Amino acid sequence: MSRKERGAISVSKERSLLTHQNPKSPIAEQYRTIRTNIQFAAVEEEIRTIMVTSSGPMEGKSTTIANLGVVLAQQGKRVLIADTDLRKPTVHYTFRVMNTRGLTNVLTRQAELTEVTLETEVPNLEVLTSGPVPPNPSELLGSKAMDTLIEEALSHYDVILFDCPPVLAVADSQIIANKVQGTVLVISSGTTEREAAIKAKERLESAKGKLLGVVLNRKKMKDGSYYYYYAQK
Repeated sequence: MSRKERGAISVSKERSLLTHQNPKSPIAEQYRTIRTNIQFAAVEEEIRTIMVTSSGPMEGKSTTIANLGVVLAQQGKRVLIADTDLRKPTVHYTFRVMNTRGLTNVLTRQAELTEVTLETEVPNLEVLTSGPVPPNPSELLGSKAMDTLIEEALSHYDVILFDCPPVLAVADSQIIANKVQGTVLVISSGTTEREAAIKAKERLESAKGKLLGVVLNRKKMKDGSYYYYYAQK
């Protein structure tokens, strides 16, 4: 049974994946700008492990990481999106795949990485869902098993994107920030409070995470559409 047969379902009708559904749209172009800015942020080394987070819930981090994954895959890179939000996982909803097994199964040595990654309808893009929600997310993410998983994934993929929980909610994102090469912070126009964004930035930096920049989404334009832009640190 192929990885696609293990649970991947068509994503062509997913409104959140605008870069796949309508790659010529203005929003898709903004995501390509984010992709370019991340690549230019790599001065001395290629950035291959990136986490995406937000200060609080419902700010658009999961939509952002999904579309970032699509535009990276469209560039010909082999991309894996890993759901490391082990408290409220959403990657399987975005890509409409099963979440019976995933990251937690690998971390607890119940499965191999190649057994639980799933293909999507986007060429070059695969996902690693969260798997069963564990009672100890922080301990699992901070374990040696997580380091091993990242090392193995890098042997199969060009870029690994980690969908992490909000920074101010739990310590999980700070743990991952210390393990990856760069972090993208998503904030929502008109929703995210300035103090919350500043505090999230401070927590990521205290974890010795490298903040690549900030994505501001849901910024309403005059014509009523929405766009994303990327502001480097």
